[in-house]
Amino acid sequence: MSYRTASPDRYDLLKAFARENRNNPTLAELLLWKHIRNKLLGTRFLRQHIIGDYIVDFVSLSDGLVIEVDGAYHAEHEQMEMDEARTYALEQMGFKVIRFTNEEILYNIEQVKYKMMKNIKTNEQSTLPHREGRGGSSLFDKIWDAHVVQQVEDGPTQLYIDRLYCHEVTSPQAFAGMRARGLKCFRPDHIYCMPDHNTPTHDQDKPIEDPVSKTQVDTLEQNAKDFGLNYFGMMHPKNGIIHVVGPERGLTLPGMTIVCGDSHTSTHGAMGAVAFGIGTSEVEMVLASQCILQARPKTMRITIDGELGKGVTAKDMALYMMSKMTTSGATGYFVEYAGSAVRNLSMEGRLTLCNLSIEMGARGGMVAPDETTFEYIKGREYAPKGEAWDKALAYWKTLKSDDDAVFDKEVRYDAADIQPMITYGTNPGMGMGITEQIPQSDGTASFEKSLNYMGFQAGEGLLGKKIDYVFLGACTNGRIEDFRAFASIVRGRKKAENVIAWLVPGSWMVDAQIREEGLDKVLTEAGFAIRQPGCSACLAMNDDKIPAGKYSVSTSNRNFEGRQGPGARTLLASPLTAAAAAITGVITDPREFM
Repeated sequence: MSYRTASPDRYDLLKAFARENRNNPTLAELLLWKHIRNKLLGTRFLRQHIIGDYIVDFVSLSDGLVIEVDGAYHAEHEQMEMDEARTYALEQMGFKVIRFTNEEILYNIEQVKYKMMKNIKTNEQSTLPHREGRGGSSLFDKIWDAHVVQQVEDGPTQLYIDRLYCHEVTSPQAFAGMRARGLKCFRPDHIYCMPDHNTPTHDQDKPIEDPVSKTQVDTLEQNAKDFGLNYFGMMHPKNGIIHVVGPERGLTLPGMTIVCGDSHTSTHGAMGAVAFGIGTSEVEMVLASQCILQARPKTMRITIDGELGKGVTAKDMALYMMSKMTTSGATGYFVEYAGSAVRNLSMEGRLTLCNLSIEMGARGGMVAPDETTFEYIKGREYAPKGEAWDKALAYWKTLKSDDDAVFDKEVRYDAADIQPMITYGTNPGMGMGITEQIPQSDGTASFEKSLNYMGFQAGEGLLGKKIDYVFLGACTNGRIEDFRAFASIVRGRKKAENVIAWLVPGSWMVDAQIREEGLDKVLTEAGFAIRQPGCSACLAMNDDKIPAGKYSVSTSNRNFEGRQGPGARTLLASPLTAAAAAITGVITDPREFM
């Protein structure tokens, strides 16, 4: 049925145009069609269909519903008048017309579908469809499915990416590839660049002394300039560790797909986003197309119920899970964290938890957005404002796993079983409660090698072991809450003389918060100094390296051999445990000071 009123000649012309439009859809049209074809909303839609003298983008004839997809030129005065006339004519024929912009479809597809559902007569009370054969949809499913551009037959998914973060280490080759092919960035306004790995944490107003670090930082600045990208360089008030800056500036939002050439991109999942690290070739792919080819991961839900005990933090939760699941226990999965203990975490705590997902082998981690999330985001620089906030909030509130959602794997823990944790080996999974003893050998050469590297023995405890360095910072624990926790332990006390402590804010915003709250005075009086923002001693790519053989209690994310410097011995712990070690000079249970 075409509601054919046009003359034969005009109809043939319209038919030719419709065929051309079907063969050359816009990205937004392609995405919407993927979500409404084959009666996925309970009714049949046709695309590029002729009604009278018009070609409509999508129509449900049974429901009398026309969907129009508007690009930027529809905001021009002449086009707006034509659209009004077109809408009036279609309404006279008994159709209801709903218009969506490209941006609404690309960024809020679930909200678009919801609006369509309300106007489908046969399904007025319906909810969005479940994934066939799987029951309800998980949080991951909802976001992933909303960003699928197309599914390659027997191959990967073409996934639209809302935000690309770039730092100086994994991007140079990607930009070089773009230049070699004469390409421009498809959506430069969706890309944010800043150096963090190679930046020194002192004298940032002076040239970087290390030639390799200087080259990488300078190259990122030039690439951002050449390609017209957002760039926050050293000393810029918005600079810091990219995984700290994104959430605190409101650049990371619920429902987004986010990638970066860095494994700890999983951090952003704490905001209710699908966020994961990618390789350099994939960075180039996103620069050029704002899309990426990815295999769909399996899903896992880790539920932690109950209340955390005294001195137990999100960092301890993560280290505990890794000690139980090992560093490969979540390989191939995207993890959703759930349960009362997770819901009761602050936003900073959730960011820490998701940051460490990758250390279990997971593709990423996420927490469903709730009032804690919304309160954290509201008013931040890049967050929606006014009416846009209301619309975004309405959509974000739909981002939670359905009650009947099915996961590929379910894991449960009791929060009461977790105590302050510390690692004893050379991977994050080799951890134990701070009052426990190193387990006996599992018979593998790697276990023995790890203990030999650390200078520890199976069966011994770590309480009272002398340490040399303490590091507070990294994308894991470099936020304001982490500095508050550290300060709560050292307040009124003094740093141990044998300890060198590096306290490194995750961003200039965190640095400002430290000073606004007077934490700098507390820390200074206790004998500590605050350094400038950067990744610092998380990894040996800058001046902050732990000397060979020295022990470092670190709030970072990895304790591999040489991670903090050649021969360095790293013990991962929470800010509270790090603070206790800093004032005693030995590994100490932080609960003694609480």
